[in-house]
Amino acid sequence: MTVPSTGSAAPNEPGAPDAGKPAPSSAPTDRIWTIPNALSVLRLLGVPLFLWLVLRPVFHGPHYDGWALLTLLVSGATDYFDGVLARALGQVSKLGALLDPAADRLYILATLAGLAARQIIPVWLVAILVGRDLLMGIPLLVLKRHGFGPPPVHYLGKAATFNLLYAFPLLLLGDGHGWLHDLAGSVGWAFAIWGTAMYWLAAGLYVVQVRQLISSGSAETQ
Repeated sequence: MTVPSTGSAAPNEPGAPDAGKPAPSSAPTDRIWTIPNALSVLRLLGVPLFLWLVLRPVFHGPHYDGWALLTLLVSGATDYFDGVLARALGQVSKLGALLDPAADRLYILATLAGLAARQIIPVWLVAILVGRDLLMGIPLLVLKRHGFGPPPVHYLGKAATFNLLYAFPLLLLGDGHGWLHDLAGSVGWAFAIWGTAMYWLAAGLYVVQVRQLISSGSAETQ
């Protein structure tokens, strides 16, 4: 839905909308077939491909780490561009709001599984990150019980996800010998530790959001 402009700026003035071109809306819609959603689906299709590539050495197959890294790179690019295009084209949708974090979580889980199977990362790191996501299911159930949907993704949670998605390719690249592999591994661990800390901090802020939503809902019904 196009919202008419209430400003007095003429069409040719700086900052005024072009005549005949509707201003993109940032309100989520029910649209399914959009360019950002297509990019999110492409990201989801890359999850099993990445797992197959990274797990080849576990089954005594050839190393395809370069292709696995390329898959993660393409995933990161589509993660960026689907958000940019959604806002620029006015194609922010409810489906996209579900697909984007779902793809992030699946890539994190797939990368954790692959790197743990390759013994690149320890099992305790997998337990810390997966345990956090499992615990976050409790606030979701509480929100659903009170008639609320999930709150919007907090910027800190997004930053934590970006740190982890940067960490995992570097840790995979660090699985080798030589100064380049050592450097990649060290930087990857820095991203992993910082991202894990922010991941749990974002979980705490998420719980605060849930409490605020429930409190506001209870106040309105009184």
